[in-house]
Amino acid sequence: MSRRIGSGVMVLASLAVLVLDAPAARASDNGLSIRPAMGWSSWSFVRRTPTAAKIRAQAAAMKSSGLAGHGYLYVNLDDFYQQCDANGFVVDEFGRWVVDEAKFPGGIKPVADYVHSLGLKFGFYVTPGIAKNAVLRNTAIEGTAYHAQDIADTTRTEKNYNCRNMYYIDYSKPGAQEFVDSWARQFASWGVDYLKIDGVGSADIPDVEAWATALRRTGRPINYALSNNLAIADAPTWRRLANSWRTQGDVECYCGPGPNGSGFPLTDWSHVVSRFTSAASWQQYAGPGGWNDLDSLEIGNGDQVGLTADQRRSHLTLWAMAASPLLLGTDLTDLDPTDLTMLSNDRLIAVNQDGVAAGRVVTSGGGQVWRKREADGSYVVALFNTNTSGNLAVSVTWSQVGFTGSAAVTDLWSGASGGTVSGSYSATLRPGETRLIRARPTGGSSTVEAEASGNTLAGTARVAACGACSGGSKVGFIGNGTANHVTLNGITAPAAGSRQLTISYVLSGTRSFFVSVNGGTPTEVALTGTSWTTPANRTITVSLAAGGNTITFANDTAYAPDLDAITLN
Repeated sequence: MSRRIGSGVMVLASLAVLVLDAPAARASDNGLSIRPAMGWSSWSFVRRTPTAAKIRAQAAAMKSSGLAGHGYLYVNLDDFYQQCDANGFVVDEFGRWVVDEAKFPGGIKPVADYVHSLGLKFGFYVTPGIAKNAVLRNTAIEGTAYHAQDIADTTRTEKNYNCRNMYYIDYSKPGAQEFVDSWARQFASWGVDYLKIDGVGSADIPDVEAWATALRRTGRPINYALSNNLAIADAPTWRRLANSWRTQGDVECYCGPGPNGSGFPLTDWSHVVSRFTSAASWQQYAGPGGWNDLDSLEIGNGDQVGLTADQRRSHLTLWAMAASPLLLGTDLTDLDPTDLTMLSNDRLIAVNQDGVAAGRVVTSGGGQVWRKREADGSYVVALFNTNTSGNLAVSVTWSQVGFTGSAAVTDLWSGASGGTVSGSYSATLRPGETRLIRARPTGGSSTVEAEASGNTLAGTARVAACGACSGGSKVGFIGNGTANHVTLNGITAPAAGSRQLTISYVLSGTRSFFVSVNGGTPTEVALTGTSWTTPANRTITVSLAAGGNTITFANDTAYAPDLDAITLN
């Protein structure tokens, strides 16, 4: 048995909407963000001048425009709501930031209450550490005998973008967790449903852990988001603790005419295009409960945001394929009709909300192709021309997508049928244009990765890296007990009957899989192999039912081989 076992994830079959060809580390178990969050954030448009009136107006527009009816629910207040003095943040008697009531009369709770009255959810913002003013005043830590000076590490200053002057917290000291707990309780009492903790780096993992603990202790469901430009080396940690994490810096260009680059344009094409590479690199870490956040979606105000209509469609298509949170950064009180139509396209929203991050299978000279497999056996495929000039022919073979033969094609932007297409698909795209299709195979072969997030990994079964495996990973520690198995869900057959099943496995020596279709009597498949790093193949015959099927690989009494993938012909 290979010992290169990574973090596994157990995904219930009832949540297996899609099958993804990538592994997923164990997600946060706070029960939130089973699908990517959708809503609006104040930073891109409102920037450094938030007020209660502005937040209420955006919330009302989200409701009246119909966006809320399509799933956009969070109204998130970002930075610059606080009161500052020469030493940084003004704090209350327990060392927590004081809200600037000139901007938010009565504080934050009245705004949250208004958002909730519209049937929406309210989001809020904080950064790690403890304020300098809390240390200078040596404020008490609520409910304890400890004080700010007991927990502050004044030799180190945390990152903060507004009042600054935030010290690190020494979590080895009594009272440190209790301080964060008191802050989280305050947010919960105001009605916070989503918390962004910004300025997070790898040195802040103790803070991330403390806030994760504190939010759970409130008893209020609070979606937990990390920002920004987090280290991919710590991706398993971010996924274990949070519901989303920013994979890069800001998508905003800061090239507007206002103070600090505020105002239109909000972004530019280069900032959007940079997300393609990070989305590909981070893809394996996304799944139910935790998502790669590509930053705000700058669609809503037409060309003035800094993107053409083609580029805005590509912007939304990439975010949807990557299963990124869809948090609008635009002015919802002045929605462009074309953009509102884009944002209200339920076919695009479904691609995002299927809960699977797509993988990139083609990247060449500005042409890119991304794909993911649906549980019903169909595939969602996105083609892009990321260049800024010149039309480009972008192609992908069905074998690159994951099957062979022909497929019935539907354009997901328009809903139009593309007919039956054999062997490959291509489109000539304008600069910045995208084509998004669903391809439903009509015959040929189809490959399903063992580590796909739509599968059920039970007991000790775990995802492991495997450079030579088809999806870059495999599932190991299968068998040696009745509870330790992997079930591949959503295996679809157009008709009942026998199919050829090729098992791709990793093994040095001789072991057996016991293969069961749809919970039926297991069949032993004895296998031999010579390497724990290079897959081998064995083809058997199985009988599938029409429609959805499950295939389980197990061994009750001994370890089985590691499983790479299966291919049905």
